[in-house]
Amino acid sequence: MTPSMTDSAVKAAITAIESESATKVEKIEMLIEMGLGLQKHSPSPKSLQGAVDLYRRAIDLCAEEHHLLRARATVGMATALRTIPSEGEQLLLQAKEAYETAIPILEEFACPEEVAEAQMNLGLVLQSLVPFNQAHMGESIQAYQQALRVFTWQAYPQEYAILHNNMAIAYLSMPSLSEKGNLSQALAVQSLEQALKQIAVADCPQEYAMLQNNLANTLQYLPSNHPVENNLRAIAAYDEALKVRNPRDTPLEYAHTVANKANALCNLPDVLEHPEAGNRNNLLQAQAYYQQAEQIFTDYGRIEQAQVVAKAMQGIEAELQFS
Repeated sequence: MTPSMTDSAVKAAITAIESESATKVEKIEMLIEMGLGLQKHSPSPKSLQGAVDLYRRAIDLCAEEHHLLRARATVGMATALRTIPSEGEQLLLQAKEAYETAIPILEEFACPEEVAEAQMNLGLVLQSLVPFNQAHMGESIQAYQQALRVFTWQAYPQEYAILHNNMAIAYLSMPSLSEKGNLSQALAVQSLEQALKQIAVADCPQEYAMLQNNLANTLQYLPSNHPVENNLRAIAAYDEALKVRNPRDTPLEYAHTVANKANALCNLPDVLEHPEAGNRNNLLQAQAYYQQAEQIFTDYGRIEQAQVVAKAMQGIEAELQFS
């Protein structure tokens, strides 16, 4: 949708409201459907704001009646508010309030899946509010855990995988939970590994690759007395992710994965039993991965990421001169 089409869509919805042939419920449902259409097919800031306006009109029409429709319009508005790009926290706070208003109504009138989806989105909002000191990460994790009561791996493997991934990111964002400072990272690994026990690459390839990639990243930077073992586990997980991610179908995801795998290779000896022999072969493999990643990032206009990779390659070149 172009901006003009967005304007036309909003006007069409308003015209439908004013039509005498439509009942109040039909008008509310049309507004909600139109708002959802703007969110899905034209997620630009202008379209998202248009969706918010439509949802607000639907909420106004509901008044004190039509509790479930009002809750659905409120959730739709919250999701649009959450998605609008913004540097501050005000839209996120509005989204949080909207979700918290709607969820009790959904729990009373809607199906469990609808409640769980709202809880999942509330978790994302709470997670985004943490840097603004407007929420605690534990609140976000609690919302994800509530959603997992419904989104089980048997019935909803994709949502299950995404929720565990979100929880892992939340754990990694938390301050140290123990004097050793390892507990939050360990909880992140546990969440990702728990999901991977249930998620098969054939059934959910994108989610499987996401989980493996993030597990590898977590293992690679996990404080440990066994860094070599963790790096080996990380490389194995990157290789699993690369069964799905490739430069043709998922170029940017592939570039991130091979760049991260290169990082791990740089910290491994060529022969585990003889670390004193160095790691020239691993450095050469890492260099090749970095070159692929830099080219892809450059081709897709990710200049900052390309520069980070280029700097890493300079470090490898310096090491190779002395190896």
